[in-house]
Amino acid sequence: MDDPTVRSATADDVADIRRVTRESWHAAHDDVIGTDAVESALDEWYDVDSLAESVTRDDGRFLVACADDDVAGFAQAVLGDEGEPAWLARIYVAPDRWGDGVGTVLLDRIEGWLREEGVDRLRLAVMAGNDVGNAFYEKRGYAVVEEREQDLFAATFDEYVREKEL
Repeated sequence: MDDPTVRSATADDVADIRRVTRESWHAAHDDVIGTDAVESALDEWYDVDSLAESVTRDDGRFLVACADDDVAGFAQAVLGDEGEPAWLARIYVAPDRWGDGVGTVLLDRIEGWLREEGVDRLRLAVMAGNDVGNAFYEKRGYAVVEEREQDLFAATFDEYVREKEL
């Protein structure tokens, strides 16, 4: 695999972002919340219009990582209010690219941008049963600061809020 190239996402990337999302959500979340809840989340949170709006938000950064002429992953961070942590709204990598460093490159870029913006903490939420995601965040120094129960489209699951000092 070529080293991934990271750039700002555009509306032209929405179809590829949706593809990566569908593949990664099913791989990471089907066993946690079930296929039906995953499909409902994808339909509601990753429709074409809302993704096109997300890539143009001015309060954050939405990046895509391309490798071998294909979108292999993406990440979006949103700035918090003054003194509050920024949020990693989403980061997903195509399952066939897991372990290739795509997620690390994306997260490095997000963290670097946040430091430039004067942000000192990044926070995220991840399903407790998402073993791949939790291993990735632990390796990157994100500590669990809160555990909570969530309901998502008739599925109940435990969730971790993780945070890292930048």
